[in-house]
Amino acid sequence: MMAPLLFTLLLPLISLPFIYLLGRKPKAAALIVTVSSILDLAFLAMTAPTVLSEGKYVESYRWIPMLGSPLTLFVDGISLSMAVITLLLIISATVFSMSYMEKEGSLREYYILMAFLTVGLVGVFITSNLMVFYFCWEFMLIPTYFIIGEWGYRESYRAAFKFFIFTHAGAVSVLLGIGAIYMLTGDLDMFTARTLLESAPPSLLEWIFIAFTLGFAVKMAVVPVHMWLPDAHAEAPAPISALLSGVIIEAGAYAILRVSFGTVFPSIMDRVAGSQFLYIISTFGVVSAFYGAMTALAENDIKRIVAYSSISHMGYVLFGLSLYPLVEGVVGTVLHLVNHAASKGLLFLCAGAVMKQTGLRDIREMGGLASKMPVTAISTAISSFSIAGIPAFACFMSEFLIFMGGFQASSMDGFFYLPTALMIVATVFSLAYVLRLFWRVFLEEPKPGKVSKLPTLMAVSMLFLSFVNVALGVWPGPVIDLIGSAELG
Repeated sequence: MMAPLLFTLLLPLISLPFIYLLGRKPKAAALIVTVSSILDLAFLAMTAPTVLSEGKYVESYRWIPMLGSPLTLFVDGISLSMAVITLLLIISATVFSMSYMEKEGSLREYYILMAFLTVGLVGVFITSNLMVFYFCWEFMLIPTYFIIGEWGYRESYRAAFKFFIFTHAGAVSVLLGIGAIYMLTGDLDMFTARTLLESAPPSLLEWIFIAFTLGFAVKMAVVPVHMWLPDAHAEAPAPISALLSGVIIEAGAYAILRVSFGTVFPSIMDRVAGSQFLYIISTFGVVSAFYGAMTALAENDIKRIVAYSSISHMGYVLFGLSLYPLVEGVVGTVLHLVNHAASKGLLFLCAGAVMKQTGLRDIREMGGLASKMPVTAISTAISSFSIAGIPAFACFMSEFLIFMGGFQASSMDGFFYLPTALMIVATVFSLAYVLRLFWRVFLEEPKPGKVSKLPTLMAVSMLFLSFVNVALGVWPGPVIDLIGSAELG
């Protein structure tokens, strides 16, 4: 019997002994992580026909009988989209690492941690069992902490510890929410719990909703629980920054959609508190979008600019989540998670390439690099245009759908007129900081300094993600259809 989702979850773990044995040759270890991720993509592809025809694909296994809930793995259009873009980013980051990390030590351990991280990242998106979800949630935390600390730049362990404290505090809030659901329903499956919670006390459900949303928002790094993100992104190696911004913070947004809204919110959405929660979430989305964009506009460290940009775009996502359960808003939000992952992952790899080729981080010390670094310049332009919401690049269509959802919500509830208008204004600041970044680094008057040759594997990674960004911008229909096949409300 085929069990593609179980194989998807277990394959990175199965690869660990081989990574350890071949670890003396780092590129061989990296190749194992890459091949494992490619095979995971193939396993996920096997579920796509069922997802498109039936809405979701489910596998169920006997696990811990006393919990009264099986180990359930599932994908629908939303989780399949997230799992696929996650694996594409892992492949790109691993191939990029072959050259970017080649002069670092202890690379055997680095790739072992990458494999562990793959389990956590993919597992979050392909399970409906809340306990397994929590295990995978913590699996994201621990490998990331050690990678940032050991292979980061200046004050790496300080940034890693800050990341650990913030995100683990959020995880405690999530665990309290899971415990409360189990206490009320006796079940750990998200979809079963959604039905059983309809008879639970609404006042208690409101607190559960707050616990989940707050815990996930910490991982999402929205204002005011964003303080860990700039340091962690700036200090982490570029391939891990790509995963941090491209997938890990987005897992928080996915969890809010899947658990907070998908499991708990349906039982309280018709109460006054339901509307108030949406208003609060929308407001924090607007604040995050403006704070991240304005701070990025004032920053000069190339990685911190991209990091603050992530806070801004999580503001777009949080605003999109506040439009639940409007189809345009939800589809646009999930599509933006996919598009932002591809765009921001590429932009962090480009920032890493600039740092490796020039030895600089401050954009004021750069200039005129387009002619010396053509591949990096082209890739940076593509990712920057996408982040700015320029048509024909990835993020334009997802932002457009979110704004359509905002206008639809405004026609039903006048509160959303102002947040929607403000989010449109925020796109102007997004354009401003990416244009400033690109001008300072690639187009301004050249400054003296040596530029090293871009390694081939780094170029391959950036060009691959550049292609993904253009494809998502020019032909987003298949991804929109896939997301739309899921149960959205």
